[in-house]
Amino acid sequence: MVVFAKSWLASSHVNHEPGTIDRDFKPSGKLGILSFEAAATMSQLVSLHQSLSDAQISKLRSDTMRTQGVAYLNSKDQAFLLRLACAELIEELDRAADTISRFSLRCDGTASLARDFASVYANLKSGLTDIGKLVHLKLKKMEKLIVATAKLSAEMEALDELEASERKMEKFWGRLSGPIPKQPQLPVAPDDFRLELKTQRQIVRRLKEESLWNKSFDKAVTLMAKSACAIFIRICTVFGPFVSGLPAVHHVLDHNRTLSRFRVKFSSGPIMERRDIPINIPLSSSCPIFGSTDIKLGTNWKEILEAPPDTIGAAGLTLRYANVILTAERLLKMEAEGREDEVAAEREEMYNMLPVALKTIVRSKLRDWWKNPGPLDQNLAEGWKEAAGSILAWLSPVARDTDRWYNERSMDRKRQFVTGPRVLMLHTLHMSNKVKVEAAIAELLVGLSCLCWYEEHRQGSLRFF
Repeated sequence: MVVFAKSWLASSHVNHEPGTIDRDFKPSGKLGILSFEAAATMSQLVSLHQSLSDAQISKLRSDTMRTQGVAYLNSKDQAFLLRLACAELIEELDRAADTISRFSLRCDGTASLARDFASVYANLKSGLTDIGKLVHLKLKKMEKLIVATAKLSAEMEALDELEASERKMEKFWGRLSGPIPKQPQLPVAPDDFRLELKTQRQIVRRLKEESLWNKSFDKAVTLMAKSACAIFIRICTVFGPFVSGLPAVHHVLDHNRTLSRFRVKFSSGPIMERRDIPINIPLSSSCPIFGSTDIKLGTNWKEILEAPPDTIGAAGLTLRYANVILTAERLLKMEAEGREDEVAAEREEMYNMLPVALKTIVRSKLRDWWKNPGPLDQNLAEGWKEAAGSILAWLSPVARDTDRWYNERSMDRKRQFVTGPRVLMLHTLHMSNKVKVEAAIAELLVGLSCLCWYEEHRQGSLRFF
């Protein structure tokens, strides 16, 4: 952000058209270069809102939490998974709230919510604020501003490149003295270049008016502050009956309707292991009773998101193992398509990604297999292929979501303001049991190795994994 800021600031006061006035540097209380950070925060808020829609909550309960990969690698305990999802959403909202609070320090004081957002949000989380007056989320307005600001970012980059070219040309001609030499061949004629530069400046100027760039801190912060409060209330509405540590929500008009709908969907599947006392659910409630009452209750959401010592996340191998699984999936596809030349290089690359401990497991399994390989025929090869495919059927979705989860958390830094629902941690490898993941990957790689060996043997070339 600092590099871009210097670039935009440098380009905003040099080489402008005669007679134009640059007001970007006057203390007008406008967002200016901070509009990109504001757009990232708005996109985060819209994404959170989308993730909390009825459709997404239903998908979370009936699909995501019940997938084989999540159930086997992470947990079958629905109470734990709901608490994990709630904690992640609150942490995402808290990060957005931190930015809003920082921006609120620049407000001129005309909007009380914008000026006092930090205290209002803290009281809201503590259950000390009447939330009936805070349920406001202007989704369409934020989406429109996000789109315009994203366009502004792209057009400012293009303008920066044109102005850099202009400075190079002026520097080149400024060094010359004496007779003017023959002009060098330029990719664009000087007149066309000046017209393109003038047009680009006009586009940037127009987008600054339409986007967050020329919006006041008061207006932007008020819009984000109301949305943040509304999203927190929605989190309480959806997760409150099942997750402890959230303030009660009594003033939301559609609370009963939303909760009733959620309960019906929650009861639609097989009920988990029952206990005598449910977690944070009144005994008179008609909601299903979850398992595992030994969860440590509290409001330290960051602590809930910390990966336990026996997980992939704690070992720092989340993204690496996801890449190994996705590479194995590509290898199986290459084998099916007969792309043998590409397979060898891909296998070597995948093998180099493996940690030493996992390499040892794979080698041990291969040695055990070679002690009694059985008949090396087409039927055995098909069996290996089917076994590898069955493992990938439930392991690949978790790996793909892991890769997407990491990418989504780097989008704001790349000024890719995505507003759709995002992948939650519970559907990634981050909280997966390390022993189970490594065992599954080892079985997968042994099957692929044997399949590749058979194909190479059949073609008269014997190579080992």
